[in-house]
Amino acid sequence: MAKGKITILTDSTAYLPEKLIKEYGIEVIPLNVIWEGTNYLDNVDISSEEFYTRIKTAKELPTTSQPSVGAFKEYYDRIAKDSDGIVAVLLANKLSGTIASATGAKELMEGFPIEIVDTKTTTGGLALVVVEAAKAVAAGKDLAAVAAHARDISKKTKTMFLVDTLEFLHKGGRIGGAKRLVGSMLSMKPILQLVEGVIDPLDSVRTKKKAVAALLEIAKQDIATKEGTVHAVVFHGLAEAEATLVRDRVAEMFSPETLLLSDLSPVIGTHTGPGAIGIAYF
Repeated sequence: MAKGKITILTDSTAYLPEKLIKEYGIEVIPLNVIWEGTNYLDNVDISSEEFYTRIKTAKELPTTSQPSVGAFKEYYDRIAKDSDGIVAVLLANKLSGTIASATGAKELMEGFPIEIVDTKTTTGGLALVVVEAAKAVAAGKDLAAVAAHARDISKKTKTMFLVDTLEFLHKGGRIGGAKRLVGSMLSMKPILQLVEGVIDPLDSVRTKKKAVAALLEIAKQDIATKEGTVHAVVFHGLAEAEATLVRDRVAEMFSPETLLLSDLSPVIGTHTGPGAIGIAYF
């Protein structure tokens, strides 16, 4: 298509800072947290602070679900009134049915130009891809070029994290290749990564302090093999003080051009539990 106004649509698991959402005109569709019979829109009806405070003492753990086809259609219809095309940059298809809903709604849009990008990641990794896509729009790239850029950044992005316990990933059915660690993790802190949308184990150590150090060392060794400027997000679930220290270390070690500190949204927190810390970068 010819160059025109393109809007970036992402989902709430990216947990982008409000400043960036406004700066680039990004639209955010929320996923759902279902808890004790009530449906909460992620980051809309329930904040991270509320969520993590409540989950620490909850007798019943929440579940999550993707936006419906109808919800995506409503977003598409509204965006289409002022835009010539949409690039939907979304969390991994293997982690959620969100892309299936986005695709179903696209089929109802009677040819309106929509590109759907499976970033094969979420949280900080998703945020990085979304921002890059938004920058491509700001630079005047057309719909196909914006989507291609987002897919290229997705391939370059690495997302790693540690959790206090595998309990939440296991109960939520998102544990992937880390399943083999269940039962041996009572006194260990697992370090995990997202590979093609699947959670795989990287390492495990006995204390959280050592796990954070190991996480940074893995990133250091990986980044040392690559060229170019680093862009990074440090993310956490109810671990802001520790995550702030990690952000400061990332700043010292890599002098990144982009460096964000972000919460994990309630939908992601449902699966990681409180205390998770991670880093995503390209």
